[in-house]
Amino acid sequence: MNRRPTLLAALALTATAALTLSACGSDDDTPAKDSDTIAGADTGDKKSPSPATSAPASDDRPKIELPSDLSYTFDWPRTGDKEKDAVLADSEQSIKAVDQAIVKQNALDKAYLYYYEGEAAAETQRFVQDYVDHKAAVTGSYRFYAPEVNVGKDGTASLSYCEDQGKAFVKYLETNKIKKTEVTAKSYVIYHTSLKRNDKGVWVIQKIVSQSGSAKCQP
Repeated sequence: MNRRPTLLAALALTATAALTLSACGSDDDTPAKDSDTIAGADTGDKKSPSPATSAPASDDRPKIELPSDLSYTFDWPRTGDKEKDAVLADSEQSIKAVDQAIVKQNALDKAYLYYYEGEAAAETQRFVQDYVDHKAAVTGSYRFYAPEVNVGKDGTASLSYCEDQGKAFVKYLETNKIKKTEVTAKSYVIYHTSLKRNDKGVWVIQKIVSQSGSAKCQP
């Protein structure tokens, strides 16, 4: 399971309502074509937002550009351990890279593919494509906290962290309407990721699972 299950649930509920409305003559709910497979594929960006905030690229890392209606708080201070801090830094960029793919409506955006491989990349492609099919993006404020990172001697690592989705929402691009959702226990999600350091020295995500309503993440 990938990121933001609560937001996707809201997306699914609104999609059901949209199908009901389509019976009245609207033909704007036609799903987008399925994306090609990840390997070696790329698509043009659609409805790219004007960049308002950006994270500077370092080395050959991709530049992440996000609209001004998205903001992030990462409450995971530096540990003082070089490798653990590198895992946290690359994971922060990987989170923003997925959101960039969503707002650009590109399920094969190169930025997130820089940080995801294998199973995690395939799941993320499907995750982003769900937003593309519904012509939806994300908006609001996200907070990430309570990180637990472990680094092995074999070039692998694990990272668990919490996400507060209480001030984050789905936005429909054709109407610019925002789907407001009530804050519940399910607004707090825990993630468990497995990573490895690739030959570029980047910590890439191999697997990611999530659980909404985690007791550990409740305020």
